[in-house]
Amino acid sequence: MIDFDGYRPNVGIVLLNAHGQVFWARRVRRDGWQFPQGGMNTDETPDEAMYRELYEETGLRAEQVEVLDSTHGWLRYRLPHRYLRRDERPLCIGQKQVWFLLRLLDDDSALKLDAHETPEFDLWRWVDFWYPAEHVVAFKRAVYERALRHFAPRVEDVFRITLGLAPPRTSPTRARG
Repeated sequence: MIDFDGYRPNVGIVLLNAHGQVFWARRVRRDGWQFPQGGMNTDETPDEAMYRELYEETGLRAEQVEVLDSTHGWLRYRLPHRYLRRDERPLCIGQKQVWFLLRLLDDDSALKLDAHETPEFDLWRWVDFWYPAEHVVAFKRAVYERALRHFAPRVEDVFRITLGLAPPRTSPTRARG
């Protein structure tokens, strides 16, 4: 499903552990790491898509997480020119996403990357809250920063930690896996 402007509706998931760290996973047979995310089916609400994607990509069910927050409206990113599939109609130029902030209520053993017949990820780890904003592929970086900035105050409240309002900038933005 592609909207009139060429964006595919999608959900993104920031999953927190008991220490306020975020779930960070490597795409199968690729170098890229990212948060769980996935497209919405035409008959799904963002909440329904989030729970489906959560299960497909992490093996977690609704009762194993608590929804702490979500973004309001769509956060968009454009795909680099080289990733556009020009032979497909309608042409998808990027994704528009509703992001969800979840807290894991279970222990790490509940995470099952092979819960779905075609796993999205092959490795995962817990990382500091702002780490993904600096290490995701460059074309997703601004959306990750916006989602994390939106969620930072809620994470600070829930975990009584100080994250600051923006990710630290230690080097110029450049493409990384």
